[in-house]
Amino acid sequence: MTPQERAQKAADAMWAGDKASQWMGLRMVHVDEGRAEFALTVADHHANGHGICHGGITFTLADTAFAFACNSRNQSTVAMHNVISYLAPGRIGDTLTARASEVTLNGRNGIYDVKVTNQNNVLIAEFRGMSRAIRGQLFDE
Repeated sequence: MTPQERAQKAADAMWAGDKASQWMGLRMVHVDEGRAEFALTVADHHANGHGICHGGITFTLADTAFAFACNSRNQSTVAMHNVISYLAPGRIGDTLTARASEVTLNGRNGIYDVKVTNQNNVLIAEFRGMSRAIRGQLFDE
């Protein structure tokens, strides 16, 4: 199995159980070893009281891309710590895309950066996630 095939199989296994991301309208665009890309079209129900995309929705999009990137080797991995900086508002009708990439993986610990952009490539948010591998796999290998 190639690294990309493993990443896709792990992502498919995770996606089957990720009811929260599916319910919110997130879409898996691409996964590969140490990388993942997810998208969301901002709808009315994603907006906060200012009429822009709720920060928690943007965070969830980034966090989901992070999760799929750090689980791409079929090693169960969870978030240990993360931080997000909001740089511009997402607006109703925007398509936001979160692209996660592995910065480093050392033993059971990883660091991943996620950039969230809109359809015009405007940077909406930057997210950094630290991961910790735990026992288990997403599928038998």
